[in-house]
Amino acid sequence: MVAELESRNTHKVYEKDKIGEVQIADEVVAIIAGLAATEVEGVDSMAGNITNELVGKLGMKNLSKGVKVDVTEEHVSVDLSLNIKYGYNIPGVSEKVQDKVKSAIENMTGLNVLDVNIKIAGVNMDESH
Repeated sequence: MVAELESRNTHKVYEKDKIGEVQIADEVVAIIAGLAATEVEGVDSMAGNITNELVGKLGMKNLSKGVKVDVTEEHVSVDLSLNIKYGYNIPGVSEKVQDKVKSAIENMTGLNVLDVNIKIAGVNMDESH
């Protein structure tokens, strides 16, 4: 388990007085982005068909599907692939997703989000949602 954690990309967010440090794996940033995006009304799912309801059954790692993050010392760039529910205004939903993802990452990690790019991968016309 420790070797697995060491092999993942991480970003140091906290180090003070040699008490210790806090590192956040890139995958954690991607999961935060995926959760925030799927909470916005009008978003059907991530492009990998992962919704908040499925997270409990499939596990948190699956929520990062459809999310690409680039974490550097200065900033975070996020690319999301989303499926939108039919009938919702795509620019309006996209703007809400961008705001929510940026806010969630910055509040939870302290990292500065430079941009949140959204690709609409599909539109779900299923009325049962």
